[in-house]
Amino acid sequence: MFVIVLTILYTSPLVPRVARWLTGDWEDAKSDVLIVLGGSQLGDGTLGVESYWRSVYAYWAFRDGGFRRVVVTGGPNPDSGGRPVARVMADFMTALGVPKEDIILEEKSKSTRENALMTVPLVKDMPGTKVLLTSDIHMRRARAAFARVGLKTVPAPIPDVRKRWNSWVDRWACIFDVGVGLVKYGYYAARGWV
Repeated sequence: MFVIVLTILYTSPLVPRVARWLTGDWEDAKSDVLIVLGGSQLGDGTLGVESYWRSVYAYWAFRDGGFRRVVVTGGPNPDSGGRPVARVMADFMTALGVPKEDIILEEKSKSTRENALMTVPLVKDMPGTKVLLTSDIHMRRARAAFARVGLKTVPAPIPDVRKRWNSWVDRWACIFDVGVGLVKYGYYAARGWV
């Protein structure tokens, strides 16, 4: 039975459909303020894959979208040596071409909820629309968490699972990531955070 379920998940359109639901709306957003959520970080403090891609897409959005400010949010991951992921991402974005003076850091949050709680005071008085950039399957939960604490955002998800699903080798990781995304969304809903 277990093998049958795995086969269905691996070959059917179920996982991409759930990933699409977790993503929610998909817009080509251009505005004044770009909020970038931190992601994974390696044990030596360098960028993990999620944070790398979010940083690259943030640079592209800044370059093409007319943003005036980029707010990067995320504290240190437990095994990172204490360097906040937001700072590492900002350093990388600066190397790509985002001016350092246009980046604002929030370096204490350790969860999506804390990203929202600690970022809202930084951006609430900034003029213009706030655009939220994170991974596709993280977007619905992140956007709802920001809305719950009083900040309406425009979604700008990066194609993470939607891109990796095209590789037969990466499908197992996608199935796992979508499952974890559903569990996290359910947990946030049960706690009243979304």
